[in-house]
Amino acid sequence: MQLKQDSWKILTGVASVAAVLALAVPVVKSQGRTLIKIDGSSTVYPITEAVAEEFQIDKRGAVQVTVGISGTGGGFKKFCSQDASVRTDISNASRTIKDSEKEACKAAGVEYIELPVAYDAITVVVNQDNPIDSMTVEELKTMWQPEADETVTQWSQVNSSWPQEEFTLFGPGADSGTFDYFTDKITGEEGASRTDYTPSEDDNVLVQGVASDPFALGYFGYSYYESNRDKLKAVAIDDGTGNAVYPSLETVRNGDYKPLSRPIFIYINAEAAEKPEVKDFIEFYLANASELVPEVGSVPLDDSGYEEALARFQNKVLGTASAQ
Repeated sequence: MQLKQDSWKILTGVASVAAVLALAVPVVKSQGRTLIKIDGSSTVYPITEAVAEEFQIDKRGAVQVTVGISGTGGGFKKFCSQDASVRTDISNASRTIKDSEKEACKAAGVEYIELPVAYDAITVVVNQDNPIDSMTVEELKTMWQPEADETVTQWSQVNSSWPQEEFTLFGPGADSGTFDYFTDKITGEEGASRTDYTPSEDDNVLVQGVASDPFALGYFGYSYYESNRDKLKAVAIDDGTGNAVYPSLETVRNGDYKPLSRPIFIYINAEAAEKPEVKDFIEFYLANASELVPEVGSVPLDDSGYEEALARFQNKVLGTASAQ
């Protein structure tokens, strides 16, 4: 099978259309086609969208796969919904499922299979005209902790050698798994963040915000930086060792990019997994991820990782087995 090199698109318009399409009813016959409904993480979106495009080509239009972007938390709200008409078949997640989300799934009678599909590097970016090349975790904490709200507003307040200019901040919203992970690792408490920044679950909005402001800073998944290198500059992160490391496929794989590397996942509704079209989609996903994941700028698992994920799926191993 010939895989398209341009099988993914993460332009704002495409993401918006996908989000609208994802309001459709899950796994029903629609105009002769079977529909699989997916929603959740914007970080996992480019991977799943690329797989969905190739899968639909492979199935010659017999199956339609819609992929929405509502953030990891927003995706789990649909995935674990009491209302079966809005419930998704698969949820993209840039973190593991929370205890509260597990309880919501249990209450709705939703059992699930968790599968890792790639690694990601949360990337801190600035405008290309910004002179700053690296930051420490402590400097990021100074900038993003709740106490900084409307008080720490200039670059020079974070580091006296930096410009005496006000910064503008862009980041994921509270429904984002990237927000959860970043705050946990940077401010020391999941969800603890200043609120006077521009939030969005659509990473393309964050890209545009930083690209249009010479003193802006933002953070999001690595694939969105990769596709916008001509507009943005990645910041090297020093985790306290005195060695600032840029995010890359190599530094994520070898563990040097700390503390913002993480695994990313898909969650499959166990009942939906019994349907032939969903089973085929997941097996297609895992068979082609090693090629498609790097194409969209994320870091693939090694071959054994995908083999283990496939065995987990085929053996119907329920629940979560991973930790971040």
